[in-house]
Amino acid sequence: MLEQALLRDMQGRAIEQAGPTASDDWDEVQEFCSQVYMPYRVRPIGKLLKPDATMRQAQVGRVTLSRFSYGVPIRLTEFDPEAGNVLVLNTLRGALRHKQNAQSDAVTAAGDSFVVDCSRTDYWLEGDAQHLQLNCTIPHDVLAEIAQRWFGFVPDDGLWTKRIAFGGGGSRWQALLAYVAQCIDQSAQVAGDTAMARHLEELLCVDLLQAWAQGAGISLTDGARGAAPYYVRRAEEIMANDAQNAPTIGEVAQGVGVSARTLSGGFRKYRGISPREFLRDRRLDGLHAELLNAPENATVTQIAAEWNYVNFGAMSRIYRQRFGENPSQTLRRRRRLS
Repeated sequence: MLEQALLRDMQGRAIEQAGPTASDDWDEVQEFCSQVYMPYRVRPIGKLLKPDATMRQAQVGRVTLSRFSYGVPIRLTEFDPEAGNVLVLNTLRGALRHKQNAQSDAVTAAGDSFVVDCSRTDYWLEGDAQHLQLNCTIPHDVLAEIAQRWFGFVPDDGLWTKRIAFGGGGSRWQALLAYVAQCIDQSAQVAGDTAMARHLEELLCVDLLQAWAQGAGISLTDGARGAAPYYVRRAEEIMANDAQNAPTIGEVAQGVGVSARTLSGGFRKYRGISPREFLRDRRLDGLHAELLNAPENATVTQIAAEWNYVNFGAMSRIYRQRFGENPSQTLRRRRRLS
């Protein structure tokens, strides 16, 4: 199903890409890899080898999908944690060998996948001469944001430091990759509007989080969320219910009977974010829902003011980061659908 991924769209048209899609120059290949994945060290396994690289990429929301191979056996090390990226390496042909833990490694063949958060743990891999990948590069912060929205908390390093092999031929993850690849149009973008791209981004990230957590032996539906102390869970309820009025963190802390410092420490420990970030996201979610259900003559300024936003420029910036579009675009989209 994935043999034509990033080569042809659903209509059989060749998918175009700016820049080279193949190369035998190490510098050119490494520049592509640094941009699509992150800086790291590559070493060919053999003397005087030149790459015969495949280099294709497409953007799906904030996820970068790439079809890639070096064309020669390689060893990759020293992945840059400052890039903040999670790699999902999906093997189409050949095989990769990955660092899994201090005692063992893992081999992925055609149909298998491997996930590693290079911002949280070290990693190396080796690929044979036949390897061909359809990889996903996902910023750690995107996965954390989606975990918070779907599961109510951000997992700690008990998840992020686990290097997990998963998937396999006929798996749900492989079917999802095929579906996403089919949505790439001939200009190497997701067909349709930004909402479609965000939808696919969400599908990929939620399914990945579930497969990752299952492999790591972590529950995303209870456990860490339920283990949070009462004052954290009660503060979440207060901020979710009163998001429109934008309470201060001091007011929320007073409402649950702890200091602002204790509240912040509890959120950092059990949610991986600050209470201010939690409130910010609930306010943005509320504003987004309001825009999608706004009456015909409503304006963004009116609705934002009702949600007690004062700095509309700053609000628009964080709204765009969260939803991939400006508030005015959400409002126009609502009117097209009505």
